[in-house]
Parts: sequence; structure tokens; C-alpha cells
Amino acid sequence: MTATLRPVSIGLPRVRATTDARDRPDSPELVDRFGRVARDLRVSITEKCSLRCTYCMPAEGLPSIPRQRLLSADEIVRLVGIAVRDLGVREVRFTGGEPLMRRDLEEIIGGCAAAVPGIPLSMTTNAVGLEHRARGLVDAGLTRVNISLDTVDRAHFAELTRRDRLPSVLAGIRAAARAGLAPVKVNAVLMPETLVGAADLLQWCLDAGVHLRFIEEMPLDADQAWDRDAMVDAQRLLEVLGERFELAAVGRDDPAAPAEEWLVGGGPATVGIIASVTRNFCADCDRTRLTAEGTVRSCLFSDAETDLRAALRSGATDTELADLWRGAMWTKWAGHGIDSAGFAPPQRSMGAIGG
Repeated sequence: MTATLRPVSIGLPRVRATTDARDRPDSPELVDRFGRVARDLRVSITEKCSLRCTYCMPAEGLPSIPRQRLLSADEIVRLVGIAVRDLGVREVRFTGGEPLMRRDLEEIIGGCAAAVPGIPLSMTTNAVGLEHRARGLVDAGLTRVNISLDTVDRAHFAELTRRDRLPSVLAGIRAAARAGLAPVKVNAVLMPETLVGAADLLQWCLDAGVHLRFIEEMPLDADQAWDRDAMVDAQRLLEVLGERFELAAVGRDDPAAPAEEWLVGGGPATVGIIASVTRNFCADCDRTRLTAEGTVRSCLFSDAETDLRAALRSGATDTELADLWRGAMWTKWAGHGIDSAGFAPPQRSMGAIGG
């Protein structure tokens, strides 16, 4: 059978040059109209990825972003410095696409580590090739990794990701642990296709000494095929895991933490569930996002973006960039509104936004 290639839009966000923030309080932090303060920065550094997960990307991948439109390593370091020094950010995570696709990733990490000493620098990755770079990334200043892994069945992995790379992912997980990237967290997207192997994945993570978190599937796929009625929710997962494991609810220590925790077999190991759809934590969200092109995105589901790259390249001062960023976050939505009658998914998919 011959595959049919079709064009896929990466999405054209509504980019705002300015933001009306006349009612904003005089605060240096990234406060919004609902009293939330963003202290967790997610920085997408590329749209490229080494896998083609069915819930994230089309088979042919996303259209390439011209290199000149991507933030450079120096630009990323400058914006991260502003976020921490002037805006109160206390944690930075690098995302993609797949961050390991950037050859200058170590330069980015090292520059940020020097610019914001003491701030945790983490990365969300599929771990393909991580075994070869884990030590260098730690030496550069990376402190932790979240690794995407939906199944430990090799055939099923190849089907879900359209690539037979499970051995590389597992090797990357082991290398991350050896290099001291602790705790190593594994993220699995909860779908009908992955529910059957959920207990096996949890057992593998328990044996490997890594922490597993399941994430309810959100309407962020490039094909926009997500179906609210077909999704597997947190309650159904708990029922399936409960057939094999004794689970006891722990909850969450930090209201802004996305995962609720359950003790497994009396502990101390736990399993987390990020129920972004059915038990959303929007009221306590503390995230701000930079896309790979240098725009601020206040919410995964809002297509409104504020362009920092253009201002930066036009000679804006750090103070001016910080003010633009504050204005962008002031207008953050109250919540994603997935269950509302008028909900429409964002134009960009997760792979184009960054996790």
C-alpha cells in the first residue's frame, strides 16, 4: 500500500505585538487576572522530533521552521535570564518537539546554568539518543528529565511512534539514572491503545526505580482526531491498575503540581495521574511558555501569542521584554474549557507548542 502524503498545518497563532494590561497590578511577577503567578517556564527549542507518535504528530512530521525563525542559543539564555531575574520564575524545562534534535542543546543548558545559577533546569524528552548525551548534559547543568514512554512492548511501541526505537529509549532511561538525573520521571499518554499495557508499564518502572505518571490525552494532536467520548479517563485507569496493584490515594503536596499521586503496594513507590481533562488543575496553573519561535503562550489552549523574538531582535531592553511578558500573562484564560459547548482545539499541536 502506498502512503498518501498530505499537507499538515503547523498552525498560525494570533501574534500580538502589544497587550492591554492597564488594569494589571504593579507587580514584577507574572500575575494574571485570576491571581495566579507563573513560576514554571517551559521553553520549546525545536519542532523537530525523532519519533512520530500518533497522538502528537502526523506520519510525515510537522513542517520545518526556518532556522532564522528559531530562537538562537544566546537568545534563549537571555530570555531565561529575564524570566528568573526579573519575573520570578523558579523552574525551567526545555521541550520540543524533541530537545535532543538541537545540536547546541548542551550550549543552551550551559548558558542558562551560568545565567541563572541554582535554578532547576529540566528537559522533557523521548530519550532516543540520550544514552550518548546524558553525561554531557549533566556536566552542562541539566538537573532532571521527564521521559515519554507509553509502552514497554516493542511491537506496540513501534506502532504508536511509527519508529522501532524502544531499545534506544530504555538505554536512555538507564543512562539518565547513571548520570544522576534524579528523579527520572516517565510520562505515558493514556489512550485506549495504551490502557491494556498500563499495568506492565507500571511494573517495569517500579523495577527500574523510575517514577511513572499517566497523562489523560488532550485535544492537542496534529490530526485533530481527539474524541472526548473515546478518551480513557483517570478513573478507568485506576480500575485497571487496581486489578493488579494495591493503590492508596496520596493527592498532591503542591496545588500547582499537575499529578495526583497514589501509593503502590503500600509504598514508598507511587504512581501519578495527570488528569488534565477530567480533574483539571487550571485554577492553580503556574506555567508560562515560550515557543521555539520566541512567542509567549500563556495557555496550551489559547492561540494568542506575544512576540518577544521580534522585540528582542529590534533592540528591546530587558526591561521592555519583561513588560511584554507580564502583559501576555495578565490576560491568561481561567481554564482550557474542554468541556464547554464552544470549545475549539488550538491551531497548533503539542509538538508545535512544546509540552
